[in-house]
Amino acid sequence: MSYSNQITIIDFEEKYQEDFKKLNQWWIEKYFTMEKMDFQALDNPKEYIIDKGGYILIALLKGEAVGVCALIPTKLSDYDFELAKMGVAQNAQGHGIGYLLGKAVIHKARLNGAKRIHLESNTILAPAIRLYEKLGFNEVKGLPSPYERCNIQMDLNL
Repeated sequence: MSYSNQITIIDFEEKYQEDFKKLNQWWIEKYFTMEKMDFQALDNPKEYIIDKGGYILIALLKGEAVGVCALIPTKLSDYDFELAKMGVAQNAQGHGIGYLLGKAVIHKARLNGAKRIHLESNTILAPAIRLYEKLGFNEVKGLPSPYERCNIQMDLNL
């Protein structure tokens, strides 16, 4: 069963700050360790992402935040944004929510004039890598990364 027709995707509101943190922290701690960049983005999303020209989208199911994803302005000269901090509640995974969020965040990037976005991940997250490929991302090599856990980088020309 897909939740697709029951999901509403909205722009970040302060009341979802704890959900943004919680929906990311659980998967990071399940597979990895929280790093400095994680704490910066998750503890202060408005300051670290929104105020710098970025965006956070929230997927709601019956009014409850079940997914989140961010577009963070990047300092990499060939890219406009980094797709980052995508998380879906454990009990809501496998129902197309990540795909809906990915499509929405790519659309948001296009609306804001972006030509190219990138992301950083880890191949241990095989379902996430398949999702990124389904969204049109391709693997790239050689980008600098502040994350120890990053072992794959991908990009998308818009």
